[in-house]
Amino acid sequence: MQKDDIDFLVDNNSLTGFSEDHLVEWREDAVDIGDSLNTSIHISKHKIHPLVVGPLTELRKLAGMNGYDLRICSSYRSFPQQLKIWNWKVNGLRPVYDDRDVVVDLESMSKWRQIQAIMRWSALPGASRHHWGTDFDIYDATKIHEDYRIRLSPQEVEGDGVFAAMHNWLDTILCQDVGFYRPYDKDRGGIAPERWHLSYRPVAQEFADRLTQEVLEARLGDAKMFLKDVVLENLDDIYQRYICL
Repeated sequence: MQKDDIDFLVDNNSLTGFSEDHLVEWREDAVDIGDSLNTSIHISKHKIHPLVVGPLTELRKLAGMNGYDLRICSSYRSFPQQLKIWNWKVNGLRPVYDDRDVVVDLESMSKWRQIQAIMRWSALPGASRHHWGTDFDIYDATKIHEDYRIRLSPQEVEGDGVFAAMHNWLDTILCQDVGFYRPYDKDRGGIAPERWHLSYRPVAQEFADRLTQEVLEARLGDAKMFLKDVVLENLDDIYQRYICL
């Protein structure tokens, strides 16, 4: 992979979720993981960066060889999708959780505290790594049935959680420099640890390096986003705590 291969796919629109021109379609059923992992979970298709297709395909195959049906729960999200999630949370139409997986009372908080509570588990529109097609929320389909509602919570991926075994296996794979890593592997005082979030570093880092505070501020300028004035007032802190990794 050459740096020039990435450069032509990175601009301010692809950085901030306003373009899908840098993406291709990838189907989970295009990857042969063997007949022994038949599950009732439907096959999905996802929009991902073309330079991630090969590595992701190989990772899914390797997981299958080890008894796991590695699937994507969430891949690309556009700016409008991320904005909708944000506004729903601000307005109480979607719950906001604390680190104990308890719903928080946003109305009892200052506006700045509301923003911090939301950003603990949800990215700012324009700053989500899911805009790039390099980052995915994953799960093991062998452990659940069609009607299971995936929460993407620590309880699912740690201890005796339903997806913990696959993530324990992934620990042994990710340390072998396969390109994938967990950007939210530990608490750095901003975004909470997300063991289910994988990123393909060789491509994702190119996007991360170009997502400057100035690019983000310009994108948010015209957005119909609740609490935008407070976000912009605190953008220096937000950028350092929640975006720079």
